[in-house]
Amino acid sequence: MTAVAPRPIHLAIIGDVHDQWTVDDAHALEGLGVDAALFVGDFGNEAVEVTRAIAALPLPKAVILGNHDSWYSATPWGRKKCPYDRSREDRVQEQLDLLGAAHVGYGCLDWPELGLSVIGGRPFSWGGPNWSYGEFYRDRFAVTGMMDSADRIAQAAARATQPTLIFLGHNGPYGLGDQPESICGRDWQPLGGDFGDPDLRQAIRIAQQRHQQVALVTFGHMHHHLRHRKDRLRQATASDAQGTVYVNAAVVPRIREHDRGRLHHFVWVELLGGQVTRAASVWVDRTGAIDAAEAWLGQPPTLQHSSTPLIPVP
Repeated sequence: MTAVAPRPIHLAIIGDVHDQWTVDDAHALEGLGVDAALFVGDFGNEAVEVTRAIAALPLPKAVILGNHDSWYSATPWGRKKCPYDRSREDRVQEQLDLLGAAHVGYGCLDWPELGLSVIGGRPFSWGGPNWSYGEFYRDRFAVTGMMDSADRIAQAAARATQPTLIFLGHNGPYGLGDQPESICGRDWQPLGGDFGDPDLRQAIRIAQQRHQQVALVTFGHMHHHLRHRKDRLRQATASDAQGTVYVNAAVVPRIREHDRGRLHHFVWVELLGGQVTRAASVWVDRTGAIDAAEAWLGQPPTLQHSSTPLIPVP
């Protein structure tokens, strides 16, 4: 195995996009100066052009597609509402083809230059403890149930060539709390309950039992703005006894208006010696200069601008 990089590694995690991706995001990401980018999916409702733009980014990247990325294909009600002819187009497959090896769902992407391997969880996850949309997973991935899915993720982790693992999911793993405000907690009626993915949890446990170093598990899907209350946000990070850090990056909307122009949201993460040492929510301008930062773990990165109030983009 390649030795762990002796210098700090900096990553940008891009939470649920929901059609909020522009050419300025590409410039901002380049200016932020990270070593690689992790995308947790939900680019839009089978938004092929957004996927095309992200696939063209020149820096190292890993992507997992989310439930909205199969919005008109995975479910009977979605197929009924599909705005295009599914007998002539397959936009799910088109997104997968555009991303190629960068899409890590049920796979492993090794970055030897960084000493990292990125392991993909279940792609297109809708979250929760039940196995849903089995026909879609059977036909697309030859996966037949939750345990089969866990085995596929664990097998991908077993193929990793690098000493430090990152698990990338659209939804987070089961087992991180059952309160509505928990990192994967159910914040709609009936309130409460753990809405994490059991297959992802099982695969992470297997990797840890193999003594693989799981530094980071990152995901989205469960938005930080809660549905049932406005006086607080969802828990953003967690950790376990093995030292694995869990980060929910679903800050939505991820573009906001500022008096100097639009700001773009990223989660900035630093790894050193195979462990996450810092994580922060950052708002940057189109050059990548950090205007506002909130530390989630350790010290935040340095601000390049003085922060002023943000206005959500309609």
